[in-house]
Amino acid sequence: MSANILVVEDEPAIQELLALNITQAGHHPIRALSAEIAHDLMRETIPDLILLDWMLPGINGLEFARKLKSDALTKNIPIIMLTARGEEYDKVRGLEVGADDYVTKPFSPRELNARIKAVLRRRAPQMTDDPIEFNGLRLDPTTHRVIGNQKTIDLGPTEFRLLHFFMSNAERVHTRSQLLDKVWGDRVFVEDRTVDVHIRRLRNALSVSGHEDLIQTVRGAGYRLSAQNS
Repeated sequence: MSANILVVEDEPAIQELLALNITQAGHHPIRALSAEIAHDLMRETIPDLILLDWMLPGINGLEFARKLKSDALTKNIPIIMLTARGEEYDKVRGLEVGADDYVTKPFSPRELNARIKAVLRRRAPQMTDDPIEFNGLRLDPTTHRVIGNQKTIDLGPTEFRLLHFFMSNAERVHTRSQLLDKVWGDRVFVEDRTVDVHIRRLRNALSVSGHEDLIQTVRGAGYRLSAQNS
């Protein structure tokens, strides 16, 4: 499954190399030259993983990681620290602020991609049978019921699975291909545009409780469930 990976690296040549490696591995790179730019980008798109350079201008990588882990919206985003600092003490500092892994420069593309794959696999959210609540919506997978503002919302099986996935991955952007993979599974003959049809149906159903605006279109990227203004 492809992922949106935020690359926070102030050296253009290294950033370009990282973006190329990420693209070749089947993921989508989002680039930022500083922590401040990265923070602004995350207001629009919550990434699946952050590659964070330690030595950044302004707010350094260590401090930015600490800020991310103290924010409810970003605390669950996995972080891989990138740095030329190879001392054990420095690695421990990075891990203590919440980084999931640590790669020392120079590194091989194969090693980096392996670490990205491992972190994404470990941190992949799973849909469970536990009830989920988000911004006044409550979904119960066991009873197949959705309640919004004390109103019952009737959903078909596909729309229910779609909402379940969105609520299990709130504030994250998902491409049509990712939604097909996670919601439709191995139904290989389903076309990408089928997702748009079911998104419209889901929005119409959620209008009963006034929650239709939670399903947001992110131009050029896909869809997300978000309480933020689109």
